[in-house]
Amino acid sequence: MHRRRAPLRTRKRDASRADWMELFFDLVFVALVGQLSSGLHHEPTFAELAVFLALFASVWWSWVNLTFTINIQEGLSRRALAGYMLAAMAAVGVMAVAAPEAIADRAWLFALGNAALRAVMLALWVRRSWNTGAGSRVRVLAYNGGTAVIWLVSAFTPSPFRFVLWAIAIAIEIVLLVVSAPGLLQRIGGINVEHLADRFGTLVIIALGESVLAIVIAISTTFTPLSAVVAVLSFVITAGLAWAMFMFGIDAMRTGLEQLVARGDARGVVETVAFLPFVLVAGIMMLAGAVSLAIEHPQSALPPSAAASLGGGVILFYGTNAAITRRYGTPWRSVLPWALPAVVLPLVVGIAALVIPAIWSVAAMAATIVAIVALSEIRARRVDAPA
Repeated sequence: MHRRRAPLRTRKRDASRADWMELFFDLVFVALVGQLSSGLHHEPTFAELAVFLALFASVWWSWVNLTFTINIQEGLSRRALAGYMLAAMAAVGVMAVAAPEAIADRAWLFALGNAALRAVMLALWVRRSWNTGAGSRVRVLAYNGGTAVIWLVSAFTPSPFRFVLWAIAIAIEIVLLVVSAPGLLQRIGGINVEHLADRFGTLVIIALGESVLAIVIAISTTFTPLSAVVAVLSFVITAGLAWAMFMFGIDAMRTGLEQLVARGDARGVVETVAFLPFVLVAGIMMLAGAVSLAIEHPQSALPPSAAASLGGGVILFYGTNAAITRRYGTPWRSVLPWALPAVVLPLVVGIAALVIPAIWSVAAMAATIVAIVALSEIRARRVDAPA
């Protein structure tokens, strides 16, 4: 007699947490971000920096759209989610291959990847909203269907007109999202705050991971005592930003989003999830390029674009955190004590980086980050202390 084995059952998806297949998808997104940011590590011009920010904005917008689309998928099984994520992964993989020449010979391939990703999101939106009325159908077809067609057409359109089509496609999605935001939360029955916080935290880890990778590659290429000192100081900066984000920022995001949802402030949710975090993550990526140059040339002043990235990257990180915190409703008296020095001091360091050796500018920035983190810890302990 052989005992019949019970069928293997897949655990039901916990919609409040990021699924393993979403994290697997992030691996190809890491590759895409790395491809886009590689040029920042080799003395980029301001024009090259602007191109990176523009391309990263399009990539960011795609990631945010997919994350939000998954967030509202009630009843989506783990296997169905896995299928959608693998399809999205293939589309992003195409974009990653095209990224080094995304505004040159492989622009058509970058466009096709974006079109394919919109097709995946269109399928998810059709599944979620197609039966909720004619208005929803029109919005779904316009939001991802129409823009998928624009991206597809741009693949066969000569430059620079194809870039105009890219801008139009993204603008349509942004306008539709902003205009429909007030009624969107009511129609979809709310959002899952825990899932959004998980996904955003993962994205910050990706950006910080690019910084760590840039440090390791730079010190491996130029291994000298001074370069090693700059590498250690650069890691201190990265670790300080990670401490600020994961000891304070993510918890503040959960609380703030819950408050916005409770107030029915859909536009506040869009601003603090879709728009403002782009500036924060872009700041981290800019900083990664600056410190890698500093490691390679510790005794030279940073070139203007790298000095701007060193100071501006930290300013964007903390300035965006301050803007998001204010949008949640936190009063100025609670924001300014940490936000003001976190903006002014990096500005001073960034200006000084134009004339002083890179080792000293990175040391000054590391000291600034450590001081800001220490100040935040002191304030947190005072708040938590029993009366």
